[in-house]
Amino acid sequence: MSDDSMNQPQPDPREEKFVVDRDLLTEDQLNGLAEEYCTRYHGLNDTENPLAERGNVLAAINRGHLVVWFDPVENTAGLGAPE
Repeated sequence: MSDDSMNQPQPDPREEKFVVDRDLLTEDQLNGLAEEYCTRYHGLNDTENPLAERGNVLAAINRGHLVVWFDPVENTAGLGAPE
């Protein structure tokens, strides 16, 4: 018997998503990410004005309840829960 896990290629750490420190981003960038978060997640549930939640989303970023994730493979950033 052989151990198949030994033969599996290891993921490239340069391709893994990582958290970006919010202090490295401008307010415009954070606002854009918050707007995208609001329209993507709140805009799908029949909310009349999904951008009304932007202040709450920005507050969640400041408290660390939401963080900025960067995906180097897709070259995209988005908000999500910290690990």
